[in-house]
Amino acid sequence: MSALNPNIPSPELARLMSDAAAKRSAYGLKLLTPQLLLRVFLDDKDAAAHQILTKLAQQRGFKLDELRGRVETMARHAPGRDAQFSFTDDYGQAIPLADEMLFALDEGLTIAQARDELKVSSGHILAAMLDPRMTTYGVLQRLGLTQSGIIASLGDVAASGAPVIYDFMAEAQAGKAQPLYQRENLLKEMISLLALSGKRHIILVGEEGVGKRTLVYSLAQLLAEGKGPPNLRSVVQMNESALLENPLAAVRAALRRASGGLLLVPGVERFFGDRLRMKFPHQVSNELHKALLGTEQVIIGTTDQVNYDRLNQDPLIRQNSHRLLVPAATPEETRAILALHRQRLEQEYEVTMTQDGLSAAAALAHQYIKTTPLPTSAIQLAERAAALVRMVRQEHLANLPQVNSDGRVDKDDVTAAASLITKIPMNKLGEEEQSKYANMVERLHERIIGQEEAILAVSRAVKTARVGLRDAKRPIGSFLFLGPSGVGKSELAKALAEFMFGTENAMITLDMSEYQEEASVNRLIGPPPGYVGFEGGGQLTNFVRERPYTVVLFDEVEKAHNKVFDLLLQLLDEGRLTDGQGRLTTFSETVVIMTSNLGSRHLLTPVLGEHEREMVMGEVHRFFRPEFLNRLDEIVMFHQLNQEQLAQILDLLLKRELKLAEQQGLKLEITPAARQWLLAQNDEPHFGARPLRRIIARHLRDPLANFLLTQKRGEGAAEITIDATSEGLKFQQ
Repeated sequence: MSALNPNIPSPELARLMSDAAAKRSAYGLKLLTPQLLLRVFLDDKDAAAHQILTKLAQQRGFKLDELRGRVETMARHAPGRDAQFSFTDDYGQAIPLADEMLFALDEGLTIAQARDELKVSSGHILAAMLDPRMTTYGVLQRLGLTQSGIIASLGDVAASGAPVIYDFMAEAQAGKAQPLYQRENLLKEMISLLALSGKRHIILVGEEGVGKRTLVYSLAQLLAEGKGPPNLRSVVQMNESALLENPLAAVRAALRRASGGLLLVPGVERFFGDRLRMKFPHQVSNELHKALLGTEQVIIGTTDQVNYDRLNQDPLIRQNSHRLLVPAATPEETRAILALHRQRLEQEYEVTMTQDGLSAAAALAHQYIKTTPLPTSAIQLAERAAALVRMVRQEHLANLPQVNSDGRVDKDDVTAAASLITKIPMNKLGEEEQSKYANMVERLHERIIGQEEAILAVSRAVKTARVGLRDAKRPIGSFLFLGPSGVGKSELAKALAEFMFGTENAMITLDMSEYQEEASVNRLIGPPPGYVGFEGGGQLTNFVRERPYTVVLFDEVEKAHNKVFDLLLQLLDEGRLTDGQGRLTTFSETVVIMTSNLGSRHLLTPVLGEHEREMVMGEVHRFFRPEFLNRLDEIVMFHQLNQEQLAQILDLLLKRELKLAEQQGLKLEITPAARQWLLAQNDEPHFGARPLRRIIARHLRDPLANFLLTQKRGEGAAEITIDATSEGLKFQQ
């Protein structure tokens, strides 16, 4: 016995057929018959067929109970003949179908396809039951029901089957279209292309979220108002679910419905270009290829710049379509777009959206959420804030004190949502950018002792980028830090992460000594499909995709393989990398720092002269390719630290020790003599500040732990004085 194609019945009809199959024994049946299925339709209020029958019963004046009694009798006396086909029910059992049931399914499929619907619903089967060749015809016809009447009612009930297409122009004409912000300049440019006598196909190119599809919906509204090119009678888009279920049927139905109008094809790269990259069978793509060569429909595809660059290599695309760039919305446009979403947000989340909250969503999304462009990023931020406020109000959560509990979504609520999305602390998001960056040098010097030239160079480049004087696609700043160990190269990277992104943990450090082999590139961006570890992605791309506001530190970069340098060139030039899975990671909100020991022997002095600089740059130019050096914002030299600066660094490190001790209920007092003694233990000053950490751990932290273990502690904070004697440090409580 052959199995029925599982793609024919809709999920709704499959459920009803399983229910009917379970009732066979009660009716003395072995086969699934249309009479038994009709009996189930009459009892299931969620079925489209039941809703249609209820509606028509009210219109024609009959009662469902009357029909139910007649169908009950029919179901018990209609065993039917075996059609040699079976249906798999919800329990995985093969249920044999009566021949008339198979006929009803076949007729239902014909009705569905005529309506550009791919699957058969209970409503389609009900219409098929009114075919004169069906034994159900008589009992339904006597109540005044007709097949045409059932078909006319299909669009008015739920679960009537997923449509293959959406006609946005028809929705606009029926008054069902949602209000949209119309980007007039882009609309005018699109209309001018559609006014051409031939080759009017358009590829909208822009990042996901800039509003490419919304632009087409806006066009549909204009056309519905009688504006724009007069010879376009529809604006159609395929249903993605239908496209996945039966792509060939979906494409053909959409092209048929779009005849004389427009067909919107999101992700057009799935059908064109390199066949290895196409997502659908060649036969499906051929249908759109033929449409692109013809004039019966206008194809409007959407894609991003990377995919368009590949598409444009195809002569079919290049010779028969026009590119229309769709940039991200401006903050001003975004505020207007948010105003249109205001009512929807208030209704869906049961909140009140304040004007300053909406303005904050546009401003913060523009400034901090660069993984998704405006206006989508701002809409998502407003939604997140609304959801937080509703959650706090309904569940009275105590761990979000920044969020209103009165149902109002204001600027502070949006800032709290932005903090959750970006992982930047709220107090950093709320800082005034102008004053923050105006005092950048002083803020960095709170952590970095000396290295004035390095801090000035980094601050200059970052501030220039922050006021918009940079390529928005490239990283905020890219630096090569040169100098010996322990002079503050890594510490400045941490200080930058804390200053710009709120925490020094907003940083990934990659030791380039581990990337000396060609294959190590795969660890950064992930191996291609088919290789071990493909599913895991890349160490670098994964981190930046999840945390786009970050400092990327390539330590000892000169040790990396040439293939890694090729990757760095792309990162610095284009501000993006594509991982092994084809996903794009943007670095436009990162600071890229590379450290190197090249020329360090010329930097072992607290004061750098021109001779030392020339010697260092000579080594740098001999090692690095010119195209690499030309892409850097600054090459920063770190000089050796003098004794006074080392003493200041020791003080900073000791302050951290005091803070750690305080968190453990200890109050430490370190005398000047103890500080001087610790500094004197540094017999490797040429290694800069690095030995100081080991000295503190060995002579202060470890002995302090042993001292505490041997002492009795009373209530309250323990006060411990640390002094120095000729024998070393002395601990006294």
